[in-house]
Amino acid sequence: MRISRRTLLVGTGAGVLGVLLASCTREPAPTPTLDRSPTPQPTDAPEGPAPTAFLRSAWTNDPSALGAVSFTPVGVQSTARDALAGSVDDRLFFAGEATDAEAPGTMAGAVRSGLRAAEELLDAAGAGERVAIVGAGLAGAVAAKRLVPTGLELTVFEARDRTGGRVQSIVNDEVWPVPAQLGGWLFGEDDAEIAERLNGLDIRTAALDAALWRSVGDGADVEPPSTQPLTDAIVAAQALPADTSLADALAEAGADPADPALQALLAFVSASAGSDAAQVSSWFPPALPPATRTAVLGDLDDVFAELLDGVRVSLSSAVSRVAYDEAGVSLGIATGESLSFDRVLLTVPLGVLQTGGVEFAPKLPFAHRGAIADLGVGFIETVWLRFDEPILDTEATIWHVIGGDAVIRTWVNLAPVTGDAILVGLVGGADAVAFADLDDEEAQAAAIAALAAFMPEGV
Repeated sequence: MRISRRTLLVGTGAGVLGVLLASCTREPAPTPTLDRSPTPQPTDAPEGPAPTAFLRSAWTNDPSALGAVSFTPVGVQSTARDALAGSVDDRLFFAGEATDAEAPGTMAGAVRSGLRAAEELLDAAGAGERVAIVGAGLAGAVAAKRLVPTGLELTVFEARDRTGGRVQSIVNDEVWPVPAQLGGWLFGEDDAEIAERLNGLDIRTAALDAALWRSVGDGADVEPPSTQPLTDAIVAAQALPADTSLADALAEAGADPADPALQALLAFVSASAGSDAAQVSSWFPPALPPATRTAVLGDLDDVFAELLDGVRVSLSSAVSRVAYDEAGVSLGIATGESLSFDRVLLTVPLGVLQTGGVEFAPKLPFAHRGAIADLGVGFIETVWLRFDEPILDTEATIWHVIGGDAVIRTWVNLAPVTGDAILVGLVGGADAVAFADLDDEEAQAAAIAALAAFMPEGV
């Protein structure tokens, strides 16, 4: 569901300038820096009902991400994203899901932003100019694909030792029958561009369209909670003269914030949007997850290999400083090198921008700085568990926990579509931050405890 300010649609559905420029080296061949986001590794399981494999994401604390997605907080207009997307002196161009006002926080938004920024850069660039893209995630890779055939001298810089950004497939055939996806891997009907590329690369996918809602109190399966109170509250709040939080809009509409079914529904939204109802705007609320989602069961690295084919990519090359004037742009690499370009397209995540992970000289215009400060960073973490046998005999592919105090309330059951007993937990908002702060042993124990409602009696 995509809900805008006045329209409700129910459905599917980022020293001294002169000295820096003078000291730039001509050829962009920096010395790699240490990877700042080590690949997660499976850990030993705690005692009790234990999986045979365990893996978790770490976007909340990853210095190259510092969050999973962006969201629009209370009182912030969607025009903030347009401000962030604006070019600076036709030298700096910005892309990433945080710059897309139509579908922020989504893979579709990242793709669209990369194409938009690439076209804007092409309109300003001259033949044969030297161009850098900062970030080899989805937005950066899509932009590179568009720019490669234009004759520009293109280099992509990526802080990690891999491409993909906040999309990450872990391939380990001995542990995981299908690649474990730790970042973006679920999409809906709006992600047509991604679906087309997956089909073209023959990457396996599966539809997730059967839901199971289970009550902790009596272990009974219940009917899915109605989304009508949520949509009614948003419609009413959007008619008000001032923005209010989604939580306040629900309370004003008479919804019971203590209702376990409503809490489970909001946890589902949070696991997709990364924000809590008390934080997010009711004028620009997160989309409700679609009734049917598509799960990627193949290696998403193939997508980035195709997008970046023929592109010079410098991995383990974190950009820490961007200096610009009418003559061009200087990128300061973490190794201490400075490299000169005519124009630069930045896809740095919002969380990194907010914490000053990249220094700009001169500072960005007020509109950009205001947008960076105003937009919210959402948190989503993913945990993968594999068992010898399914813990529940069901064809339902999306499980929800109603009631109780489990930190993870939304699960993807891959057994019906893969034949392997794999469960993927999704947690967002404040619960994701709390989960990220657990060590691996604590996280595994918390994940298993969250599955108690689905465990056979006596286990």
